[in-house]
Amino acid sequence: MNVNERIAALRGVMEEKGIDIYIVPTADFHQSEYVGGYFKARKYITGFSGSAGTAVITKDEARLWTDGRYFIQAAKQLEGTIVELMKMGEPEVPSLEDYVKQALPEGGTIGFDGRVVAMEEGCRYRKMAEEKKGKLLYGEDLIDQIWEERPKLSEEPVFSLDIRYTGETVKNKLERIRKVMRECGVSTHILTTLDDICWTLNIRGNDIEFFPLVLSYAMITEKQVQLYIDEAKLNEEIRESFKEEGIILHPYNAIYEDVKSFKETEVILIDPVKLNYALYSNIPEDVKKVERANPEILFKAMKNPIEVKNIRQAELKDSVAHVRFMKWLKENVGKTKITEMSAVDKLDGFRKEMGNFIRPSFEPISSFGEHAAIVHYTSSPETDVELCEGNLYLTDTGAGFYEGSTDITRTYALGEIPQVMKDHFTLVAISNLQLAGARFLRGCTGINLDILARKPFWDRGLNFNHGTGHGVGYLLNIHEGPAGIRWKYSARDSHVLEEGMILTDEPGIYIEGSHGIRLENELLVCKGEKNEYGQFMYLEPITYIPMDLDAVNPDMMSEDEKKLLNAYHKTVYEKIAPYLDDEEKEWLKKYTREI
Repeated sequence: MNVNERIAALRGVMEEKGIDIYIVPTADFHQSEYVGGYFKARKYITGFSGSAGTAVITKDEARLWTDGRYFIQAAKQLEGTIVELMKMGEPEVPSLEDYVKQALPEGGTIGFDGRVVAMEEGCRYRKMAEEKKGKLLYGEDLIDQIWEERPKLSEEPVFSLDIRYTGETVKNKLERIRKVMRECGVSTHILTTLDDICWTLNIRGNDIEFFPLVLSYAMITEKQVQLYIDEAKLNEEIRESFKEEGIILHPYNAIYEDVKSFKETEVILIDPVKLNYALYSNIPEDVKKVERANPEILFKAMKNPIEVKNIRQAELKDSVAHVRFMKWLKENVGKTKITEMSAVDKLDGFRKEMGNFIRPSFEPISSFGEHAAIVHYTSSPETDVELCEGNLYLTDTGAGFYEGSTDITRTYALGEIPQVMKDHFTLVAISNLQLAGARFLRGCTGINLDILARKPFWDRGLNFNHGTGHGVGYLLNIHEGPAGIRWKYSARDSHVLEEGMILTDEPGIYIEGSHGIRLENELLVCKGEKNEYGQFMYLEPITYIPMDLDAVNPDMMSEDEKKLLNAYHKTVYEKIAPYLDDEEKEWLKKYTREI
């Protein structure tokens, strides 16, 4: 079936069930940003493959809401379908919830699979239905009823992450979590987010492509952890270690029944943004609930000294791989056939040579020419193009090493490029360097710092339609809260910047039909001087790859901006040269020369 036929089939099931509006989000049962094949229901029903978006199907309309990263991609993928693109945040575009509220008829019914909708969101839909004297049906997955040959849930094995990588034992992590529980006066902490569970238990898996996570739920009490997981994924060593830590195993889906048996004397800690609506609805109403963000979110974002040491090593490895890739690309484009997809394979080959490489840390973005204007473009056999001189090539990829995850973007000039591309590249480089040079008092958030990256754009009447930076997990999610760098407030992405956090710095410019440029480094949040004014902080770039001087227009740069670029390139050479042979050193010297 094509997309239009699938929507017709879904409407048939909706009519049988008496549902007026059916909502299909991106998430799995754990509110994950990226999901395994089994959970790609929104992609199945709309054809849009991006990592963010929600489909709403009514009797007469089909609409898809997504953010600025995906406007171009979604428009292309929705061509030929009856699905209408709703560009989130754009003027005259209603929010998803405003649309549902308006589209729901009096006495109508909203439907969704309650396991893939967050509690907070589900409660808002329930209120909408009640206001219209209607109903909410959340107990069935209607997509499953029409999805032929749906992929199975992952059965990949779990592996443990050694203390030399985690820097902290499971016992110590549980002690910190239980301390927060006692402070909140709760007896049980329900944990459904995969990265939080994996971080707490020092385990990783392969249940989501690119992200080493394990499908699971957990309930933490003062003495035990009830872990809901497919036990067949665990080897004997992990089972024994779990037993020693008071971790009791249960079947993956058994939690939905178990929460029904909570006594009214229990006090439960839940995260309303992370807990799914179906699980929340199964907890008896008379059980007291404390709603707050999972404490693990902040704990895992503030990397400990061992993790920081390891991540520095991972960044060094990936930077060496990138330098070798950049040299190879510059020397071979136009001589050897290189495509978007083969270029990624070559880069990953250089990464593997560095040792302890597990897998890419997210789906690679490898985009040449006009494809780079699509912020989250994914090359495929149908779109794969050959790289040639006269344009820009953008690579936004990451590596999962045992020492940590990386997320790096570079844009390279292939041969001689037009002046406008050089000017745009220089603007992006200025923006990246201005943010990286930030010095600030503790208490600032990414919103305070975002203007450093945006000002060079805004001064020229330009902008980029995505956040400037996000937190990075340690072999977990590549997008990690609770801190980020953006100009618009986001409740779960605006925490104070704390020592040990690692965030990206990735401004860009995107010219549809022509080119796209993004330059991304990872930044470590560090403590600086403490004086009578307070604790000063600074950002240390830990990614060491040249910003392609073939694409830089020095005439656009002030003396201070040139100094920033020269200082960064001096650090790149000092950090990377010891890992290179003589020929590679000479090449790097050229691309880190002072301007």
